[in-house]
Amino acid sequence: MIIVPERAIEGLVTAADCFAAVEKVFASMAKRSARNFPVVREAIGHADALYGFKSGFDRESLALGLKAGGFWPGNGEKGLTNHQSTVFLFDADTGRCRAVVGGNLLTALRTAAASAISIRYLARKDARVLGMIGAGHQSAFQLRAALGQRPFEKILAWNLHPGMFGRLEAVAREHGVPFEAVDLDRLGAEADVIVTITSSFDPILKASQVRPGTHLACMGTDTRGKQEVEAQILAAATVFTDEVAQSTSIGEAQHAVASGLLAADAIVEIGAVINGDHPGRASTQEITLFDGTGVGLQDLAVASAAVDLAVAKGLAVEVDF
Repeated sequence: MIIVPERAIEGLVTAADCFAAVEKVFASMAKRSARNFPVVREAIGHADALYGFKSGFDRESLALGLKAGGFWPGNGEKGLTNHQSTVFLFDADTGRCRAVVGGNLLTALRTAAASAISIRYLARKDARVLGMIGAGHQSAFQLRAALGQRPFEKILAWNLHPGMFGRLEAVAREHGVPFEAVDLDRLGAEADVIVTITSSFDPILKASQVRPGTHLACMGTDTRGKQEVEAQILAAATVFTDEVAQSTSIGEAQHAVASGLLAADAIVEIGAVINGDHPGRASTQEITLFDGTGVGLQDLAVASAAVDLAVAKGLAVEVDF
């Protein structure tokens, strides 16, 4: 069995590696060559933690396995990230455990890759202003990935707690792009692309604040009850997602579908756009929205890439099991 520890991931897997892996698995999902299994996500009644499993199988890459982990809100006081996870990969021919891979950084990278894919395929080609809603740990990964998809000339950001912009400002400086903290009215009025990455249970962005032609990547809603944007935004947009079943049950679309503002069969898998089976954006005035719920196959794809790279570079730890 191969072990790729968390400490090895940063120097092993790049954002580009994750983009390629996630793009490929989204395409496979749309072709029905890959399937996510039902998600288990529960409050365990200890440490205020949420714990669960995401799993699936890709018949094209033969990636089979699961990610186990969740959210421990008190971890910051212990010098740990709140999100903790590990990916287990199994041999599709025998069922033997093939690898155990640290999943914390990979989760951040694959989430950012998903929103970046949506920007590449759905944002207007002339998009130049990027809006960021949320400034937590994941936001820096989202910003780096987004900046690689269009020649953005300005970054506007909003966060519930304004003192948290340091990590976003640092990424902006790395890329030489001007950064400004603004209110939501101005962010919506100027941004061509808006990335939301919060853990909100109440809508932050209002429909009146989103202008025609905007692309939104809503990446924070992955649990029943969470909501980052008004349901009316989805009603006015063409909605894309990683997986429709998750989008309507635990994703941003859950509220619009439940209130009858959006039909589930109107939601488009991003993989269909990647495969050329859906045209994606239809006009410069269309509002497009990507509901990134985070699927197990994303984790398996990036973990498989990590294992392949570790083996190729002689960094894999092999143990008898």
